[in-house]
Amino acid sequence: MRSHQWCWWLSGLIVLLDQVTKHLAEAFLQMHQPVAILPSFNLMLTYNTGAAFSFLREAGGWQRWFFLSLGIAVSIGLIVWLTRLKPEEKRLALALALVLGGAIGNLIDRTWLGHVIDFIQLYYQNWYWPTFNIADSAITVGAVLLVLDSLHSKDANSIDRSQNS
Repeated sequence: MRSHQWCWWLSGLIVLLDQVTKHLAEAFLQMHQPVAILPSFNLMLTYNTGAAFSFLREAGGWQRWFFLSLGIAVSIGLIVWLTRLKPEEKRLALALALVLGGAIGNLIDRTWLGHVIDFIQLYYQNWYWPTFNIADSAITVGAVLLVLDSLHSKDANSIDRSQNS
């Protein structure tokens, strides 16, 4: 556990950045009023009562408790997984720390507000990506790293098997 002490700091930093930026978004942005920052990049305040891509957004309220429970269970699982990692599993530790920080950032919103604050909007011409936040970004990067780590682990295992033959 000591070898991955930095993971707890990284997760905490993600939570802090997520919550500060959400607070700033609520303080300075008007709901559903995009503010152009760069071509194809706006800031726009929205609330999401659903999950990724507003999945189950209009489900009637039960989804808040479902996503809260799911987020807590996933966070506990990630914490347990992180504590059991070997010192050499740095990429996996990074991935898990990012996902954990993002999950906790969104859990805070769901717990206190009943929805997640989103404010980053990417688009190309008339195509808009669903609005997201720092927590969502951390979860996405962490998930990509998990896939890469999984692929790298399979490659390493197949090399080890072929050398032992």
